[in-house]
Amino acid sequence: MNQLPVDVEECIETWKEVEKWGVERILFDKQKARDFIQQKLGLRYLLAYDNCYHPAMQSDYFRLCYIFVEGGCYIDVDDVYSGIQFEHLFNDDRLKIQPLCYDISSDSMVPPKIFTEKGVDETCWIFYFNNNPLIAGSRHPLIEHALSQATFSLELLMNNLPEIQSTTGPGNLTKSIFDAITENNQLEIGLLVLCDWEDTAKTKWELSYRNDSRNWRLSNSQFYK
Repeated sequence: MNQLPVDVEECIETWKEVEKWGVERILFDKQKARDFIQQKLGLRYLLAYDNCYHPAMQSDYFRLCYIFVEGGCYIDVDDVYSGIQFEHLFNDDRLKIQPLCYDISSDSMVPPKIFTEKGVDETCWIFYFNNNPLIAGSRHPLIEHALSQATFSLELLMNNLPEIQSTTGPGNLTKSIFDAITENNQLEIGLLVLCDWEDTAKTKWELSYRNDSRNWRLSNSQFYK
C-alpha cells in the first residue's frame, strides 16, 4: 500500500461517500490478494495468480476470484465516482457489466451513448464487455465461467507471456459470457448490461503510472520489473 501513487489515491477517495449507505470499501494489495485466494480457493488458483506477470493481470484475475467467492462490486482504482446513487444495482444477484466499443478506423473508443442507440453499427467497430465494474452475487455462473477459463489459460503458461486482455481481462470475460450464453440460453437472464455506467463513474486517464511499465498497454507480453 505504501507504493500507492498520490493521484490514484485521490481517485479512490472519491468513493468514500458510498460508506454512508453502509457500503464497506476494501483495498487489496498483492499480498492481501494472494492470502485471499489461498484461503478461499486453494493452491490451484494461487498458482494461477502467481503466473500473472503484470499487476494489471493480477488485478484482472483477482477480481474474478473475489466476486466469485464474496459477490459485491469491484471497481478499478482509476475510476472517479460522480456521486450519483447506484445502490439499486444490488437489488438482485445478476451480473452487471459495462459495454465497450472500439473504432478500428480512428483507434479510439466510441461513447456508449452513440453505439448503444438502436440500429447503430459500423463495420469498423469492435464490441466487447469491460471487466470494470463487476457487480454480482457470489457464485454467479458467468463469473465462474470467466474464472475457470482464465485459470486454465494461466495454467498453460510456460515461458510465454500471453496477451493480457484476452487471457485475464475484458477479452476473457467477453468470450466467457458469449460461450456460456451460447451453451445455455437461460444464463442471459442473469446479466444486466450497464449502458449508462459513465454517469456513475469515469476513468481518469491523466495518471502518472500510465507513462511507464506500470501501464499494461506499455508492458503487454513483457516481464514487469
